[in-house]
Amino acid sequence: MTAQVSRAFLIAALFTTAFSAHAAPCVEPPPDPTNTYDAQHTYDKLVRNYPFIRIASVDLPDGVTKVADQTYVQYGTRCLKLDMYLPATAQAGKAVPVVVFVHGGGWRSGFRSEFVPMAVRLAQRGYAAVTISYRLSGEATYPAAIHDTRAAVRWVREHANQYHLDPQRIVLAGGSAGGQIASLAGVTGHLNQFDPGAANSAVPSSVQAIVNIDGLSDFTSPAARVNEDDPKKNPSAAGMWFGGRYAEKSALWKEASPIQYVRPGMPPILFIDSAQPRFAVGRDDMVARMTDVGAVGRIVLLPDSPHSFWLFDPWVQPTVDATVAFLNEQFQSR
Repeated sequence: MTAQVSRAFLIAALFTTAFSAHAAPCVEPPPDPTNTYDAQHTYDKLVRNYPFIRIASVDLPDGVTKVADQTYVQYGTRCLKLDMYLPATAQAGKAVPVVVFVHGGGWRSGFRSEFVPMAVRLAQRGYAAVTISYRLSGEATYPAAIHDTRAAVRWVREHANQYHLDPQRIVLAGGSAGGQIASLAGVTGHLNQFDPGAANSAVPSSVQAIVNIDGLSDFTSPAARVNEDDPKKNPSAAGMWFGGRYAEKSALWKEASPIQYVRPGMPPILFIDSAQPRFAVGRDDMVARMTDVGAVGRIVLLPDSPHSFWLFDPWVQPTVDATVAFLNEQFQSR
């Protein structure tokens, strides 16, 4: 580890100590036995139809440094944490772009460890990666997860110098519900209504690009509501997040749809999607609208793939390759 990184880690430790001295102590919520959206449980569901899949490795490769359990925002005694995966170039003192990952799980389950396979492979390609935890719908309904995601972006930007991150090249990415959260937090970077922390900080929580992996773009479309507003589900995943069905909370369902915020100058978006079309509802219409206003929207489809493909080989590497190619293109054009 270089002297620069050692100093950075020391600064972070001092910051954490000072933060803890002035804030209420963190109290971890008890484990939720119903939260089973992880690689092993998903593998058990998929392996019969995809016998060739393998759970992607989460091992830390040579040249990649992990900085774990950093508190990025605190509400009372509730602390939300993130992990960072730093490439060798950052450790050598070069400012690198950073991808902030938002995990999936239907807004009510999941763990930040979901994106470790992608994070370490991105770090091997010269990108820093951050995986975040956020408040799930059983703890706090919409828009809490958006607030948390924007807070995580601000924390990354505030700590950019310490960890040699480029504050002008921050990306939000996520899968499934996390893809929708990342998209919404990213396309509303100009709107403080989705960022309560903006009132007390001069540091923006906007991002320069978005990667939406199999996440919805339009909750209001009939195709989305077939699944997300299914009356047989009491409640559905989306209904639980919004605190009501579409008929009861239609304004929120519309407000939470990234497609509503297409505008000139918005961040470019890469959509990476499975062969399961229900999870990409609204994507094509959103890309068409983006094209009309001069924004960049790209689509990469992985044939014969299940939802949650980013947890498994052989799909992790193509997903990383597509992400790196897209981001390199966007950042080199600036």
